[in-house]
Amino acid sequence: MQKKIAVILGDGIGPEVTQQSIKVLNSIAKNYQHSFSYEYALMGAVAIDETGNPLPDETIKICLSSDAILFGAIGDPKYDNDPTAKVRPEQGLLKLRKELQLFANIRPVKTYASLQHLTPLKPHLLENVDFIIFRELTGGIYFGAKTLSEDGTVATDGCSYSVLEIERIAHLAFQYAQKRRKKLTLVDKANVLETSRLWRKVVQGIAKNYPEVAVDYLFVDNAAMQIILNPAQFDVVLTENLFGDIISDEASVLAGSLGLLPSASVGNTVALFEPIHGSYPQAKGKDIANPLGSILSAAMLLDHFGLNTEANIVREAADWCLSNKFVSKDIDPVNNYTTTAIGDLICEYIERNAKREGHVHHDRLHKSTII
Repeated sequence: MQKKIAVILGDGIGPEVTQQSIKVLNSIAKNYQHSFSYEYALMGAVAIDETGNPLPDETIKICLSSDAILFGAIGDPKYDNDPTAKVRPEQGLLKLRKELQLFANIRPVKTYASLQHLTPLKPHLLENVDFIIFRELTGGIYFGAKTLSEDGTVATDGCSYSVLEIERIAHLAFQYAQKRRKKLTLVDKANVLETSRLWRKVVQGIAKNYPEVAVDYLFVDNAAMQIILNPAQFDVVLTENLFGDIISDEASVLAGSLGLLPSASVGNTVALFEPIHGSYPQAKGKDIANPLGSILSAAMLLDHFGLNTEANIVREAADWCLSNKFVSKDIDPVNNYTTTAIGDLICEYIERNAKREGHVHHDRLHKSTII
């Protein structure tokens, strides 16, 4: 298989973790007879610094001519700490989602037995946790009209949704639920918000087309509580943009680290794959960031290409690293491995599996691994 992948390294730790994903994809290509080519593009603070634009037109062009997009992270303290900044890195990502009509962000959430000690939940609550959050990406308050009074004392953010915007992601979520445990939960605030009442009305109508899928409805405050009290109850969670942003970060606590969760953004054009974490500028250039969220996003990219066997090998390699405590500093502050070393271990696992040489052993760790 030959595929062209657009690569947006982004800001902060984005370049470091994404380079590990590219290394893993190259290992998959080498060992499973595929060919992946890469074209790099700018977005975020680095794009502002070089072009004055958080999303140059050339980046959109490169993305649209590719089979998939691999993205790192976005954000920089010099903009985060300046509320008066008119141009911000995040504007690039929001615009890219809108330009490419990436209306659905898919975020799988699972737990790892070896990391249960890192979560605030009791171990029995983490058993059998395996759900997917479908977050709408191109509507809602993030894209609404924004105003600030002349005296700077009153600000407003408009929130709007159309039936079409709700329908297209709802159908996708129901289709996923059909292939999983056949349960869908809509998270909204229909007791207060008119947009949420529209979401509930539309989803109730669509549910009639999927009679085998059980549907329940939770207000977002209750949903946030239930993710902590009983996370195993969820299968497919469907929600709007703002709520999805918040509860997916909350759900990352179940896994043990924000650095572990991957995501895919899909829509009407080319799909984009990225870890859910931010740019983590404090770790930039230190080779300490957790690359597994990015690497697992690359696994989702392989699934998107129909390379399910290859994707599962990557996930198996990540599980093996975590089970054997080959982890980054966010997971173990004392005994940890570098970003680069973890990428090397994943690649070595892939190669040994492809050659049927068995797993990587502790006494044969790659020379780049730091213990």
